[in-house]
Amino acid sequence: VQLQASGGGLVQAGGSLKLSCAFSPRTFSSYPMGWFREAPGKEREFVGAISWSGGRAYVPDSVKGRFTISRDNAKNTVYLQMNSLKPEDTAVYYCARGPQVWNVLRLVRPGTYDYWGQGTLVTVSS
Repeated sequence: VQLQASGGGLVQAGGSLKLSCAFSPRTFSSYPMGWFREAPGKEREFVGAISWSGGRAYVPDSVKGRFTISRDNAKNTVYLQMNSLKPEDTAVYYCARGPQVWNVLRLVRPGTYDYWGQGTLVTVSS
């Protein structure tokens, strides 16, 4: 398994969760990594990306101020810290490998990612 997302679960509104995505260093350590989510009946939505070094990160306005993305290449792991969770954050969350060149216009599009993890379910109760 090259990408393994974990850390999902059931949390009350206002709570926090930290998702992890373990990756195989040979395949992923030189690439940006992204997080997406998919709620039932909705399209896959971008929630954050981080450069291969961790020096650049981008999250959309929809989660800015609540979600933070980070990575630790020594541990071969990308993280998504989610705070102040809302019921509308309920979804399956996926990590994926992005295009090698940092370009936000491309990073927000799921079609530009080539390797995907299996997803982890986050459920936020009201």
